[in-house]
Amino acid sequence: MFRNKTFWGVVLCLAIVAGGFLSYTVYRTDLAHTTFERYYAFRGCVQLVDKTDTYGDCKLANGQTIKIVLINGKWYLDGDGPGIW
Repeated sequence: MFRNKTFWGVVLCLAIVAGGFLSYTVYRTDLAHTTFERYYAFRGCVQLVDKTDTYGDCKLANGQTIKIVLINGKWYLDGDGPGIW
């Protein structure tokens, strides 16, 4: 079974697709943190409540209000910055 070229071809294709998807997800997430506007869209905000140079509040489609904060030059959800996990 493990010497079957078709099997290993399928495994290789799946690994390439999974690697591509992972790379795209990391790229997209990293890019979202670069500006307030990108992170605002990434989080699915539909209405800006208020914004300063270091934070902003926005409403999601479900009516929930979230706070986006600037930490070390990147934008994060309040309480979800680097080193929090």
